Amino acid sequence: MQSFENISEKVRNNQRISSDEALALYASNDLLAIGELAALANERKNGSQVFFNVNRHINPTNICVNRCAFCAFSRTTGEEGAYTLALDEICRRAVEAEGEGATEVHMVGGLHPELPFEFYEEVLRAIRRVAPLLHIKAFTAVEIEYFSRISGLSIEQVLQRLIAAGLGSMPGGGAEILVEEVRTKICPEKISGARWLEIIRLAHLAGLKTNATMLYGHVEGFADRVLHMQMLRDLQDETGGFQAFIPLAFQPENSDLKLDIKATSGLDDLKTLAIARIFLDNFDHVKAYWVMLGEKIAQVALAFGVNDLDGTVVEEKIGHDAGAASPQALTKEGIITLIRKAGKIPVERDTLYRPLRVF
Repeated sequence: MQSFENISEKVRNNQRISSDEALALYASNDLLAIGELAALANERKNGSQVFFNVNRHINPTNICVNRCAFCAFSRTTGEEGAYTLALDEICRRAVEAEGEGATEVHMVGGLHPELPFEFYEEVLRAIRRVAPLLHIKAFTAVEIEYFSRISGLSIEQVLQRLIAAGLGSMPGGGAEILVEEVRTKICPEKISGARWLEIIRLAHLAGLKTNATMLYGHVEGFADRVLHMQMLRDLQDETGGFQAFIPLAFQPENSDLKLDIKATSGLDDLKTLAIARIFLDNFDHVKAYWVMLGEKIAQVALAFGVNDLDGTVVEEKIGHDAGAASPQALTKEGIITLIRKAGKIPVERDTLYRPLRVF
């Protein structure tokens, strides 16, 4: 068993901790001591600044060839609640977002069985045309793989064509838990963890920055979480292309994953965020996604190594379809207040973490 004192000394000396040491932190019940180490690790990187952005989520379709057990968002064609947005509607939402001060549109969706790859290129070109100030962060590695499959193009060719059409960066979705034993239980239809890492590596090599997520609180164990983060840390050592790590608390309410479990506890959420900050020493940012965590836990997380609260979001569907009880959006003023009341300095950023305004 790794001693907390040894781990603490390594963190205070700015040394990398091992997977075994990360597991030892999970085994510890001293949440405040773990939080103190995470706060130190974060302060070295980000001082007292906490980032947010003004963004808008657009999910073009929820029709998906996959029906992952944990997902409450996806539908099949003709099923009640299934939808596909027309290009005009996507453009209307982008124009509205830009008009309201958004700097980013975040766009992910289902793997639609009938839409061709060219449709997604046209979506990017249309958004670029009608809302040229918006940075487009779009398409998970799972979607990129699907585009390759339906187009007959290589992953590299898909990425280059999307970049030419206006893609600016990629979100970190679809990672779930990268460990195959877990993946086969919660999303056997989805690409493998190794394939997810391979596609993200190619995205980084193509010049795209991405995020990385981890869906936790379902069938995985602490060792699976640590191994997931180890895989991400190894890839970041190689490419440096990850911007933020975003742990996503599993929402069991509307999931088809038949588990006798409740939503994650605040203690688990804070411990996971803090350990991520300590372990992922080559990631600059750890994000508390308030949509999944709720505003209060996200705010408390700012004392546990977190330095990013995501953004205003507007019309988030995936987490809310799963049962998230948070509001559909936060105002810019609301986020600034959350950060200030936590004793931190709010910084509005763009998608690539360039500061736009310090409050």
